[in-house]
Amino acid sequence: MSASRYRVRWVMLAYLFGFAFVVYMQRTSFSVAAVQMMPELGISQVQLGWLMTAYLLTYTVFQLPGGVFGQWVGARRGLVIITLAALVATLATPLAPLLCAGAVLTGVLLLSRLVVGTAHAPLFPISMGVIESWFPSGQWGWPNGLQTAGLHLGSAAATPLIAILMVSYGWKAALAWTSLPVLLLVAAWGWYGRNRPSEHGSVSAAELAELDGNDRPPATTINRRDLLRVLANRDILLLFCSYTIMNYVFYLLGSWSFLYLVQERHLSVPDSGLLGSLPFIAAAIGSAAGGRLADVLAVRLGPRLGYRLVPLIVLPLSGLLLYAGVKVGSPLWAVAALSLAYGTIEMTEGIYSAATTAVAREHTMAAWGVVGTGGNLGGIIGTPIVAWLSASGHWNAAFLTGTVAAVVSGILWLWVDGSRVLAADPGRAS
Repeated sequence: MSASRYRVRWVMLAYLFGFAFVVYMQRTSFSVAAVQMMPELGISQVQLGWLMTAYLLTYTVFQLPGGVFGQWVGARRGLVIITLAALVATLATPLAPLLCAGAVLTGVLLLSRLVVGTAHAPLFPISMGVIESWFPSGQWGWPNGLQTAGLHLGSAAATPLIAILMVSYGWKAALAWTSLPVLLLVAAWGWYGRNRPSEHGSVSAAELAELDGNDRPPATTINRRDLLRVLANRDILLLFCSYTIMNYVFYLLGSWSFLYLVQERHLSVPDSGLLGSLPFIAAAIGSAAGGRLADVLAVRLGPRLGYRLVPLIVLPLSGLLLYAGVKVGSPLWAVAALSLAYGTIEMTEGIYSAATTAVAREHTMAAWGVVGTGGNLGGIIGTPIVAWLSASGHWNAAFLTGTVAAVVSGILWLWVDGSRVLAADPGRAS
């Protein structure tokens, strides 16, 4: 067995996996609890869509500032701060109806979603900076894919868990009880986590040597010139555009599959909770496998073709599977097709991350802030569209828009080149 499996970097990745798990458990719990929340609080499906959009708005707007924040305070403090803020705001949703009603309650729910989105936004920019510092050059796809698997498993766990708990105890208790364990993760990370390998007492000389000079934190400052270079980089902009369109499909499958199974396929809430977890499990498998494949292909074919090949194939394929999912008559076959669609499209998550890291290097946090902004714009664009179409009973049309988006996002990879590294700023001292 390879000694590298016991490197501290894999423990660090396990923590990042945990943070992704709890963040997406918080996100998905809200959409599952909405089945009971809407009739109890008098919220329409369109209003629910706007609450989801409020979250996406701040989650999107604060991607780039979140990356800059991570570079300023470091990953160790940054992840503690944002996770505690998200916990407080998440608990406000089940507590608010106990304290207020009417317009005040609506305002509190809206504010809660805005704050949760703001707190969650820096997670992946910060995480990618950690991976860039802790893993050898060219081996970023698999750890990013594994962390992405964490977010999907968090959603997979939340779907049946919240559904079962709210049937027995109500949605308020379900949201509150599933939020509190995050405190253990925050305490453990605050004790163990470090910003870079040389700061950690358990990192061996052999592990440092494997980094080949990569033992440095992400740039701790980013000036206007650095930011403009990131924003103007051709490949980062192409990744931004493709990721925007791909995430239209991501949010369609991740946020609306549960309600689709209840409303269009007429499954019970417990059955939808159990079957609704399958797309997330498939996405977790796909993201881990895709990240590993990205690293292998980048080594064998070079980062230009190695990162490009998989998205060109699997993104259009996921669109075809999405189309099949709404056309089949059986609910079980529909779940199977939607699960495969989610799994194939998420094979690209680690590749988007690895390509961004390969181009941006020390400014990975800020660069992923840019790409992640685009990804969440897909959710902002798609959420009200899907809410309107589904509220009108046009679920098939809602899912078919995802087919088109998947194909277009794949085509854009024809012009992405992961071998073009962002040039060093000539005005910065070496």
